[in-house]
Amino acid sequence: MERSGKKMILKPIQISKKLDGNGEEEAMLLSPASRMFHEPDYNVYVLAIMGWKIPIDVDSMKVVLQSKMLKHPRFSSLQVMDETDGGRNMRWIPTTVNIDDHIVVPQIAHNNLDTDKLVEDYISSLSTTTVDMSKPLWDFHVLNVKTSHAEATSVFRIHHSIGDGTALMSLLLSCFRTISDPNSLPTLPISSSSKNKSNLSSNKKSIHLDKDGSTSESLMWQYLVKLWLFIKLLFNTVVDVLLFIATALFLKDSQSPFTATRGYKSSTRQRYIYRTVNLDDIKFIKNLTNATVNDVVVGITQATMSRYIHRRYEVEGKRKFPLDGMRCRANVIVNLRPALGVQAISEMIEKNVPVIQGNSFGFVIMPLTIAQFSNPLDYVRKSKTLMDRKKHSLESLCTFYALQLFIKFFGFKGAAKLAQRVPFQTTLAFSNVIGPVEEISCAGHPLVFVAPTCSGYPTGIMVHVCSYAKKLTFAIAADEGIIPDLNQLGDDFVDSFMLIKEAALTKLRTKVD
Repeated sequence: MERSGKKMILKPIQISKKLDGNGEEEAMLLSPASRMFHEPDYNVYVLAIMGWKIPIDVDSMKVVLQSKMLKHPRFSSLQVMDETDGGRNMRWIPTTVNIDDHIVVPQIAHNNLDTDKLVEDYISSLSTTTVDMSKPLWDFHVLNVKTSHAEATSVFRIHHSIGDGTALMSLLLSCFRTISDPNSLPTLPISSSSKNKSNLSSNKKSIHLDKDGSTSESLMWQYLVKLWLFIKLLFNTVVDVLLFIATALFLKDSQSPFTATRGYKSSTRQRYIYRTVNLDDIKFIKNLTNATVNDVVVGITQATMSRYIHRRYEVEGKRKFPLDGMRCRANVIVNLRPALGVQAISEMIEKNVPVIQGNSFGFVIMPLTIAQFSNPLDYVRKSKTLMDRKKHSLESLCTFYALQLFIKFFGFKGAAKLAQRVPFQTTLAFSNVIGPVEEISCAGHPLVFVAPTCSGYPTGIMVHVCSYAKKLTFAIAADEGIIPDLNQLGDDFVDSFMLIKEAALTKLRTKVD
């Protein structure tokens, strides 16, 4: 791989092709979405930042990675340009992996220094480098430095072409075991959509059991409701797709501290911080407002951005920013593939059965409310209204197929331009990943937190949210040229959460009285 300015130029690797018994090539093509992540200015890596309760024993971690991760073909295969079609496609070529080539243990001198800053600087430096194309595109960085967050920190860096966040999380968790039962795999919580489906099926059964003669009337009302929901779904989808197209072409968010100025060129360096809050408190707010966890998380994000923008403009001595008329939107990355589950993936790896991985995601453009509310719970209420509206739309599916069409008619470069354009026109990128419900450990190392994020994504700021046991972690990635005080923004997430929690407690006390 060569670098020319900020452009990444992939050189073909000369390697002999493996043939099967019929003399045909075994190597599989990268999927179109995975291939797109190799385009210039769209060279994206997933970073799984993990904190540990004890210092990391590198040798024991190597054993786990060797026995688990390397059984997955994509972690033991090169990604090679296919010279037969002029380098348009890339193929997976199985190779022998030397685990030591993928384990990085930097020597960090931290005598009388701020270890939090040292770890933050090191993780930030990963955004300026890439994994050598002559080996599988992943590495594992071990930082045995005590910080205010954990006794040790590690970063699992994986090229996004290997898989999306949901697929990689399930694969990563197959290396862990629960602390309460060292022989048990972690479990992921059941999504609300699955619960809704089960409730729907039970409701259908109850209708068939109705014997009071009003079944036909209730069925008629059901058909009318379904017709209305279909019309609503169609209308919302058309509106959302038109807005997505407008965003790709010309519709840009209002100028704010989170957006790049006209003519601004993003730097090659990003900074990463993470803040953890109590998941039970999030669920308490959720129950009190009759919302979902996602509603509360989006509400906290809206409150944080409003707080940061308002303070930033006041500090700089400028007139008060017109928050009410501000256009601020999030580019939400939505996984479209049902998660296989940790147990299923673990069994498939042990039996050497190919695991369905790769990238299957769409985009949703989500407007955010930037305002100063006297009642912090209004941020959650606003987000609930917004999220309820987005649930009745097929925007994510339509954008997924739009990317496939772009790849077909304009090639990977055209699709990558579209994927770059939308984040640039919006204020921030947002994604969430569901983590295990239990406390877990890997090779005897108890996990404190997991903070997934990305490097190389074409946006000024990106927010990832990940649950783990009774914790919820906000991981914020930002171009250091746009957000100079990223730790202050991280503190704003915690402060906004505390204000919303206090407002919820006040409302509960009022109800009790």
